[in-house]
Amino acid sequence: MKSVVVQVTTGNREVVHDLTAECGRFAAEAGGDGLLHVFVPHATAGVAILELGAGSDDDLLAALGDLLPADDRWRHRHGSRGHGRSHVMPALIPPYATVPVLDGELALGTWQSIALVDLNVDNPERQVRLSFLAG
Repeated sequence: MKSVVVQVTTGNREVVHDLTAECGRFAAEAGGDGLLHVFVPHATAGVAILELGAGSDDDLLAALGDLLPADDRWRHRHGSRGHGRSHVMPALIPPYATVPVLDGELALGTWQSIALVDLNVDNPERQVRLSFLAG
């Protein structure tokens, strides 16, 4: 298995960060057929496969804002207001995704992208582990 850690700066705002290019480069370097596993080793971030651009990024953040408001209802309290919601989010958007790789290329649908989803404004630096399991 080949594996690498990618550093991502998310800054101090909620973000849907496109990882598709990094994932594609890694899959191409690994070559052949197999599975690409994308994993975020953080308790407050997730990995989603969705269409990016065209407003879907903002729609996802708005939906998460409706489902998980940044207010004082959360029992897990430290950091910024509503930080506890960031610890609940990975139950909805898991910290991993697996994508087929065929002949060194991601086998994503036409409009699919791989994204890091991060609501935690207190942690501006993230790591994403990419692992390729050859088939």
